[in-house]
Amino acid sequence: MDQTSTVPTSSLLVTRLKNFIASAAVVPLALAFYRVSATNRRYLGELYGSAGFSFTGEEFLTTAAIAYTLVLALFFLTERDPGVSKSLRFWRVLADFVRAPGALLHQGLPRDDRVAVLATLLKALFGPLMVMSSLIVSMGLMSHGTAIAATGAWQYGFRLLFDLHGFWCLLYLLLVVDLLIFTAGYLVELPRLGNEIRSVDPTLLGWAVTLLCYSPFSFVLGMFLAAPGTDLLRFEDTTAHFGLNALMLVLMAIYAWASVALGFKASNLTHRGIVDRGPYRLIRHPAYTCKNLAWLIGSIPIVSAAFDQSSWDGVQALASVVGWTMLYALRAVTEEDHLRGVDDEYAAYADKVRYRFIPGVV
Repeated sequence: MDQTSTVPTSSLLVTRLKNFIASAAVVPLALAFYRVSATNRRYLGELYGSAGFSFTGEEFLTTAAIAYTLVLALFFLTERDPGVSKSLRFWRVLADFVRAPGALLHQGLPRDDRVAVLATLLKALFGPLMVMSSLIVSMGLMSHGTAIAATGAWQYGFRLLFDLHGFWCLLYLLLVVDLLIFTAGYLVELPRLGNEIRSVDPTLLGWAVTLLCYSPFSFVLGMFLAAPGTDLLRFEDTTAHFGLNALMLVLMAIYAWASVALGFKASNLTHRGIVDRGPYRLIRHPAYTCKNLAWLIGSIPIVSAAFDQSSWDGVQALASVVGWTMLYALRAVTEEDHLRGVDDEYAAYADKVRYRFIPGVV
């Protein structure tokens, strides 16, 4: 679903149909992108749900795609003042490229066409990924939540119940909030929501550092850096055990709060207008900061165990942590470069909110 620009020379009915068909045609393209990864195909083959009602990931994603297509029909076929949608621009550019690739590469794309192409590719890449990630995390939340609610669960004692289910239930809840908001942000673009995509980062570096953080591209980076995580920390000392795990959950709560603040403007690589509410009043990149701090805390046992094996293993483990932190720092820098190049809105925001990551420090 995407924002349109008025084209008064087109018949309303014809334009509505063209916009709907073009947008609906992106859906199978998005599904094809998602299925390229072997890991994604594994998720599609797994069984989800409960004993009384189960379904495969493939069934869920197909149903979600059909539902989304119906929503597209409702929007585009009832639009009062239709124009040329970004999806329709995308297919037109693709047709021009097929007919005369040399001419198109030589002439370049007008700004509106470039934004349309990049925005369509962005939605096709991230739409199914966010939908399936939301399902996977929701199933984790349901599993641990059901276990906590089960009769006799508290007989294990608070610490054991927290370790087995409580920590994971809270973590999955926060991730569900984040993923659902970003799923809506990628798939929905409506004038009345104020989330029109004004620009998409056109740089290779901006796309590279972003895609490396997501499947299937993250597996390439995983060949060099160990995957970060926010797994439960285990310490014999009760204060350290609950204190550090609670701190991780607080950081992830702020991370989810940042997503809530973005609302329907949530998506990577886009300029949809600046958000300065919630944690964005304090620093410019609260989500990146809190996620990385949670990872740093979560990596303590891993790095410690690696140093126990050898100094070289410890250095490698520490390098992985630093590498992921630097990747997200680079994401922040490329995002700011993109936003500053679109208009003066981000520069004004940066003047008001001076610090990127830590208030009063950096």
